[in-house]
Amino acid sequence: MSTSKTSLSRKTRLLAAAASIAIAGSIGVGALATVSGPVLADAVRVQAPQAPSFADVVEKVSPAVVSVQVKAKIEAAANRGGSQFGPRGWEDLPDSNPMKRFFREFGGPDQDGPRRQSRRNQEPRPVAQGSGFFISEDGYLVTNNHVVDGGSSFTVVTDDGRELDAKLIGTDPRTDLAVLKVDADGKFTYVDFADEAKVRVGDWVVAVGNPFGLGGTVTAGIVSARGRDIGAGPYDDFLQIDAAVNRGNSGGPAFDLNGQVVGVNTAIFSPSGGNVGIAFAIPASTVNQVAKQLISTGNVERGWLGVQIQPVTAEIAESLGLKSEKGALVSSAQDGSPAEKAGLTAGDIITAVDGKEVASPKELARLIAGVGPNKAVDVTIQRSGETKSVKVDLGEMPGVEKAAANQDAAPSEATSLADLGLTVTRSDDGKGLVVTDVDPDSAAAERGIQAGDVITAVNSQEVKRSSDISSALSSAEKAGRKAVLFQISRDDTNRFVALPVNQG
Repeated sequence: MSTSKTSLSRKTRLLAAAASIAIAGSIGVGALATVSGPVLADAVRVQAPQAPSFADVVEKVSPAVVSVQVKAKIEAAANRGGSQFGPRGWEDLPDSNPMKRFFREFGGPDQDGPRRQSRRNQEPRPVAQGSGFFISEDGYLVTNNHVVDGGSSFTVVTDDGRELDAKLIGTDPRTDLAVLKVDADGKFTYVDFADEAKVRVGDWVVAVGNPFGLGGTVTAGIVSARGRDIGAGPYDDFLQIDAAVNRGNSGGPAFDLNGQVVGVNTAIFSPSGGNVGIAFAIPASTVNQVAKQLISTGNVERGWLGVQIQPVTAEIAESLGLKSEKGALVSSAQDGSPAEKAGLTAGDIITAVDGKEVASPKELARLIAGVGPNKAVDVTIQRSGETKSVKVDLGEMPGVEKAAANQDAAPSEATSLADLGLTVTRSDDGKGLVVTDVDPDSAAAERGIQAGDVITAVNSQEVKRSSDISSALSSAEKAGRKAVLFQISRDDTNRFVALPVNQG
């Protein structure tokens, strides 16, 4: 009995163990079925710091930016010198003349030819393309003068692909700006100008334009410098930017992050012909001022002082005993000019206009131009160590013109000024001393004095003989000055040159 119970108990345990194994096996199979495919990790994602995006600016301003296409009537070469076949004047022969019939039939155009050719020549041909932007909802837009120069018809292509005819309202070659007008139904998206005084070197800018005819292209960069003079004109005051600007961008805007125009892209510095990261834009204040005048009158009126001016260098300031190098040195006052009538003379240094400081000749030119013609201004000058105020009634800026004259000097007695490296002789008219020779190793040669130049004054004192120069040198030495100021005339143009004392 005890043996049978023991066997039954063992069997029960075995059955329980088998059931447990079966359950565990079923779980194991399920588990294997669940993970039979590969288990993938999450894709890599990096939470990057927020960087500035130009997308919002571009989205808002792009409808205001256009491509400008320019066409012009170009006369065919065959028509500029008459017919290329037959003797000159054969067209004037009587129609009954057999020679005229010969040239017409075998060499000249047929009866329908001239009319077809004339119509062909009258069709304008593409000559330029650039960029521009609307500055009013009724269709006025700004571009560069060099884009539209010589054009006879103008088409603007908007951001949405519309092609619209435009007419030329006015141009200003001195600042390379022009205004076009589109007459079409509806209102145009337009942009405004930024406060240029708040534009800082390092600020972001976005250039939008039509490089290489590609249409609405956006590039970005920063303001690299201000007040750049690139020799483009008398009012150079460019912003330098490093946004990519290429051919076709001319006339297009450079925006700040508020969507306001800080400048008009006009020129690039490019030894290779392509973008090298140096572009120049006309500042917003200049564009705004010129555009308003062109829209109002079709031209730009500027004040005219009528002086030739040059910078005040450190040596010139030293020779005159000045504490700073600021101002514009008057080389000469033009005959009959407002400056001459007001009593301004060569050697005066203009330091302010209506209380606004003049730091350089370029700034003087901009200040006078901005005042406008037929207005009176108070010009502050320094003359012979004294500060004076002169009232000048400005005239109107004349057209670009330059008189040329040659001075023939017949040297008589030559005098050597060894300390200066110059040899001089009296001029024929007794006004000044003619330079007959310059030591190539002298300071005079280094500063550009040449044979044929006429020394008319030294330290604002007229010279007629070499002893006048010697006297001026002695006076400068006694005053403790390290340089003397020479007034030089060349080709009817005056300039000032500072030469060091007691240096050859």
